[in-house]
Amino acid sequence: MRGMIFMLCVCLCATLAKAEDPYLFFTWNVTYGTISPLGVPQQGILINGKFPGPNINSTTNNNIVLNVFNNLDEPFLVTWLGIQQRKNSWQDGTLGTNCPILPGTNFTYRFQVKDQIGSYFYYPTTAMHRAAGGFGGLRVNSRLLIPVPYADPEDDYTVLIGDWYTKSHSSLRKFLDIGRSLGRPDGVLINGKTAKGDDSDEPLFTMKPGKTYKYRICNVGLKNSLNFRIQGHPMKLVEMEGSHTVQNTYDSLDVHVGQCFSVLVTADKEPKDYFIVASTRFTKSVLTGKGIIRYTNAKKPAPPSPDDLPEAPVGWAWSLNQFRSFRWNLTASAARPNPQGSYHYGKINITRTIRLVNSAGRVQGKLRYAINGVSHVDPYTPLKLAEYYQVADKVFKYDTITDEPPANAADKITVATNVVNQTFRNFVEIILENREKSLQSWHLDGYSFFAVAIEPGRWSPEKRKGYNLLDAVSRHTIQVYPKSWAAIMLTFDNAGMWNLRSELTERRYLGQQLYVSVLSPARSLRDEYNIPDNALLCGIVKDLPWPPPYSL
Repeated sequence: MRGMIFMLCVCLCATLAKAEDPYLFFTWNVTYGTISPLGVPQQGILINGKFPGPNINSTTNNNIVLNVFNNLDEPFLVTWLGIQQRKNSWQDGTLGTNCPILPGTNFTYRFQVKDQIGSYFYYPTTAMHRAAGGFGGLRVNSRLLIPVPYADPEDDYTVLIGDWYTKSHSSLRKFLDIGRSLGRPDGVLINGKTAKGDDSDEPLFTMKPGKTYKYRICNVGLKNSLNFRIQGHPMKLVEMEGSHTVQNTYDSLDVHVGQCFSVLVTADKEPKDYFIVASTRFTKSVLTGKGIIRYTNAKKPAPPSPDDLPEAPVGWAWSLNQFRSFRWNLTASAARPNPQGSYHYGKINITRTIRLVNSAGRVQGKLRYAINGVSHVDPYTPLKLAEYYQVADKVFKYDTITDEPPANAADKITVATNVVNQTFRNFVEIILENREKSLQSWHLDGYSFFAVAIEPGRWSPEKRKGYNLLDAVSRHTIQVYPKSWAAIMLTFDNAGMWNLRSELTERRYLGQQLYVSVLSPARSLRDEYNIPDNALLCGIVKDLPWPPPYSL
């Protein structure tokens, strides 16, 4: 019976996805291996023997079929940050939607990069695996019939920047489990390494004189915002998390955890080696990672002097002003042949406002992070499976938090499964309010949202007067500065169970996340796909009868 249901779903999904959309097939072997990115041997997580993992190079509307073999000694899952998984939260790769891949077993992800163009990355969501590797770049290129608002670059480079700890992921996890913080990282990596600044450094990238190159810069780290710059070379911003932007030029860019920017860089300087630099922001002591770009016509290159490293900006006011300079390119084509700015979000009536306050505290002497006073824990049965099997009441309660933070949201913390019930297709305003002294970075799976404002202080309804209701960038991750707030707006039109979380791994692991349940009352395949035939089952649904499928 399951096979018949699966075949019916495959046929229907193939019809909906269009037969001409090509398939890309991948096989990943996930293993441990010894790596030394900061000169200290440590246990890393490799994909097909690589750290960072292989780059996924796809084109919009491609169907991805990716078979993951877990050869670790722990359960493992991968999420695809920024890929919207339209109607398909089954492939999202979080513990709220999927049972983890057990050691010695495999699971095949099947998803479509539907109507998306941009720069993304993937990483593990289980335990503290992200601290050991298992991450890599994911590109979604434009189809030939969809023009992009710039000439084709000479080449296209992925730049994965992030802070790094020399302690193992299992040691870091023990710190969090006993109630300690991770503390200060040990360094910053660029594509899994950092240059020494001597003759031993091989270039990460090469450039031909006079040519223009595209750099896709993603912060895959655990904790720190990073400032990225290329010695002597301005960067023209052209894309951000799936949206074409107004093409402003920057000497450096603040890239917060989970964020991706695409820039164009022209090789029009003296032919030699140049540093690319990523350094921590908003920290007492600055950690810096370096890499080398080499001109192909350079003579025997001498290493650039560390004294010539371009300086980073200071303070978060500079960063806030840079955010305000980002604008959506209203005349650029989207993944479909129409201008991406033709969606007039500022004219839609808000049907719900959800105000979320993050906080830190201790529960039974151990550090926890919370949203509106609730610190999330994942149940053994994934939330999406419990909902689909109609046994949600045995696993979690909806709306543990209200739309307004309680008066003691920053003081008292309750540990519970945190699921918000959201009406399908409602247009919602979410306020992310940070009353702490540290910067936050938030991500929402399954959607892009309009980042309409970031401001210091506390939010109130009159703050809406200052929203950008015309050309705010549509994106999936947003930072919130200390003692500040951010406002995002979106239509919840993607049925499924979707994770709203801190991209700061320590905070996510210790509870600063929730899930948004978006149910289609029609239970129709037009709105959401059925559970895949190869879905891993665990918890209380493991031995339950297969539920009735959705139909058209």
